[in-house]
Amino acid sequence: MPRVEVSPAMFLAYETFGDPVDPPVLLVMGFGAQMIAWHDDFCRALADRGRHVIRYDNRDCGLSTKFEEHPVDMGRFIEAVSSGDIASALAMIPYTLTDMAADGLDLLTALGIEGAHVVGTSMGGMIAQKMAIAQPTRVLTLTSMMSSTGEPEYGRSDPEAQAVLLSPKPADREGYIAAADRELVWASRRYGDAALLRELAAGSYDRAYYPAGVGRQLGAMILDGSRAEALRTLGVPTLVIHGLDDTLITPSGGERTAELVPGAKLLLIPDMGHDRPRELWPEIIDAMEAHTA
Repeated sequence: MPRVEVSPAMFLAYETFGDPVDPPVLLVMGFGAQMIAWHDDFCRALADRGRHVIRYDNRDCGLSTKFEEHPVDMGRFIEAVSSGDIASALAMIPYTLTDMAADGLDLLTALGIEGAHVVGTSMGGMIAQKMAIAQPTRVLTLTSMMSSTGEPEYGRSDPEAQAVLLSPKPADREGYIAAADRELVWASRRYGDAALLRELAAGSYDRAYYPAGVGRQLGAMILDGSRAEALRTLGVPTLVIHGLDDTLITPSGGERTAELVPGAKLLLIPDMGHDRPRELWPEIIDAMEAHTA
């Protein structure tokens, strides 16, 4: 798996699919998930539509640089956020969502790519939004998938889904894989598949089990705040995709994103949760192909 230095002592693991002469599409993964959550077959199918697909591990995840020298006590962090002591909370987290957005842009630079179509899912959608806000000339188009605007009143998780997201997973391989079944709470009601969730959990555990990074990524996401004002002025062509079954980031998150970004297109997909079921790939990829044409 290739890794590239994107800034001093900062390495990102990445993989590409398709012909480098084709228009580049940068896939940004979400909270705590490795780039393999963008399924190989999904990436190949998009590449077969004439796109040069790039997926990568966010910092503190997978095979990219870890921030082990900055342990986070999540109990203290949540307590600080809940009490409104944002200064203390900020002091506990070593990087921001802005830094994570810079990573993606720096990866493009390291690969010799001036501009790309940027597609982000969940927290990756937030990161992709930040890329477009920070350097709109380098983001040819933005696709924000199952994400939100940072405004707490939109996209709010159902309590059961939030409880699953925030509960620690078992440290042993068998327990970790079995715990993936819990994620059915936010999956497509029609197409959710526990066997596929366990398969991804097994691949992720074997590739790079690293729970310590989850707290730091969560902190960066929580502390980013609202992007509403910046999104109102965004001039990047934007597609918003959201599943109507999503209980982790409920559809109002996508609807609000499309409402704020001038000229944004909104695709609400029935039978899609906080996941990308293979049965819905044709509709998703069709939309992405048209948007990145």
